[in-house]
Amino acid sequence: MAELLVWPALLAYGEAAVAYAGNARHPGSLGRLATWGVRVGWLAQTALLAGQAARGEGFPWGTWAGSLNLFVWLVVGAYLIWGCSPRYRMLGLAVMPLAAALLGISYVAGGMNAEPGTSWHDVLLVVHVSFVLSAFAGFTVAAGLAALELWQARLLKHHRATILQLRLPSLVALDRLTVKTIAVSLAALTLGLVPGFARLPEHGVDLLIVATVGMWLLYVGILALRVRAGRRVLAASLSLAGFGLVIVLQLGLLLTHVA
Repeated sequence: MAELLVWPALLAYGEAAVAYAGNARHPGSLGRLATWGVRVGWLAQTALLAGQAARGEGFPWGTWAGSLNLFVWLVVGAYLIWGCSPRYRMLGLAVMPLAAALLGISYVAGGMNAEPGTSWHDVLLVVHVSFVLSAFAGFTVAAGLAALELWQARLLKHHRATILQLRLPSLVALDRLTVKTIAVSLAALTLGLVPGFARLPEHGVDLLIVATVGMWLLYVGILALRVRAGRRVLAASLSLAGFGLVIVLQLGLLLTHVA
């Protein structure tokens, strides 16, 4: 019965996405409605994941579809830390449509099924998947911040009066938050790679490990650019490219990496 909780989560995420779109056209009119949609959806998905964990005979998110379900929850959870404040509501316009779409894909692919998962005794795989998915979620939110930063910079460049109505954070504040988000996510990815490397003698090197190491190097470069004056636009653009790699890994290569 726990799988039925996917429907209120999907509906709430979808409502939030629509409300954020309306709020972008008419700032302030639907912001609170969108915020409550995010909160209600995340609570419903939390209950769903708790139900899966309670009934599973192992780590219930070791399958591709199951990991996608957990990934969505992590993305929305990371957004909820500060994203529902008025100045960061516009970020929801990037995050919530993606969350609703990916949760729908997870449901169609069987991510809510009560199938036995990876054994809890396979500690290396459980830690590897958990930290890597957490890092992917952080990079996704960082990409949303980068998109917001580029959009705001464009509005300022063209002296658009709209920016005065949107109550956006300053570019400096966005930059600092993006750096923190990437730094924490990079640390999580590093912790996730360690057990992945420990499994190499048994499972060998595969394309996912190579691509994940490439992602690690990319975000190290992005952090280096972020601390250099005049490189913020390039770093923001690379963050969006990094998000593309996250989607490729999550939707593509993970399909061949987990059961």
